[in-house]
Amino acid sequence: MISHPSRHCTVELQALPSRIGQVRRIVSAQLRYWHMDSLIDRAALGVTELLTNVHRHAQPDKSCIVEIELQLDRLTVSVRDHDPRLPVVAEVVDPADIAPLATCGRGLAMVAAVSESWGARPDGDTGKVVWFTLPAPASTKQQPAHPPRRAVAETTAPAPVFAEASPAARAPAHAPARSAVAG
Repeated sequence: MISHPSRHCTVELQALPSRIGQVRRIVSAQLRYWHMDSLIDRAALGVTELLTNVHRHAQPDKSCIVEIELQLDRLTVSVRDHDPRLPVVAEVVDPADIAPLATCGRGLAMVAAVSESWGARPDGDTGKVVWFTLPAPASTKQQPAHPPRRAVAETTAPAPVFAEASPAARAPAHAPARSAVAG
């Protein structure tokens, strides 16, 4: 008997702009499947930023592995690539020094802003893993593997009354249609 459903997902890809959008949709769908809808926006933003960094900076290739894992109290999203250089967050002394329309240089700051924690670590001699965590919502921390089915609430509306109890009138609305043409 399996007491916990799978809470791990891995996607291997080339970090190209067209693939980044696909992985963002995969992560969103997986989180919906795990009933973690409240984490979708932050996880999608974070994974987009990490994959964009792989696309822009990773050498010698753009291949990487995205891994999402749900543990008891947190979701961890990580991106593993083949470039051993760890990311460096630019220190900004004066926020006025940041160009308001700059299109790069803020990715890891955004990851830090939307996550509980983040970091990077070497992965062997030829790669690294950059990761971030999000706190799991309280409603999913103690969720059973198969939640009980909801009972259908009874209504107080009276049942429909048929004037003439013909076979067609007694048939439930979801019954298959019958053909008038002899087959």
